[in-house]
Amino acid sequence: MMLYPPVADLVGKVGSRYQLVNLVARRARAISAESEEKAMPLERKPVSSAIDEVYTGKLSIR
Repeated sequence: MMLYPPVADLVGKVGSRYQLVNLVARRARAISAESEEKAMPLERKPVSSAIDEVYTGKLSIR
């Protein structure tokens, strides 16, 4: 089973696996909370959306 995007690419963008997990978890919780506030169903899982944001460069560590 091949994961996309590769974890090594994601870690390279963030710095470490620990930072990657924290960043994705924090953003996934925010995405979930936003959808609940607006009462809008999500098309994708929040974690998948957060991972895509990291991979595309929309989300990074300051």
